[in-house]
Amino acid sequence: MKTGELTQKLAEMQKATEAGRLQWRVDIQTTEGNEEKYTIEEDGRVWTVDECYVSYRCQFRGADFGMITYEMIKVSGEEVRTVNYVFLPPSGIGLFSLHTLMEHSIEADAGLISQIHVLWTLLMDPARRGSGQTSLRITEASVNIEEDM
Repeated sequence: MKTGELTQKLAEMQKATEAGRLQWRVDIQTTEGNEEKYTIEEDGRVWTVDECYVSYRCQFRGADFGMITYEMIKVSGEEVRTVNYVFLPPSGIGLFSLHTLMEHSIEADAGLISQIHVLWTLLMDPARRGSGQTSLRITEASVNIEEDM
């Protein structure tokens, strides 16, 4: 699937979600809450790294939809850098591993990342309210970047 096609599909899914017609399962694996942080040296500076994988799953128009996103957030002083990947793996692949997912990556432009952020925001509201429209599971990660890349 091309970037523009996925952006359009996510916009349609957003409308269906707002109308209450889609039930989502969202699984998150993140290093954000870890006490010990992973660091790397780059450009002569030390960067603290957080990683976050999010798996989005639902039934849309009678078919399974699955998308996994990955964001690496690097912080050094006041500077923040991010790297984003979007994956469309076949059903059954839900592993949070860059090595496994990379062959299922699609190009992620600013428009697609923005649409994914809109979907994320939309899905977190019912998850916080416990409405049942979004099933949310969060797990702590201890990802080693060097193993994944």
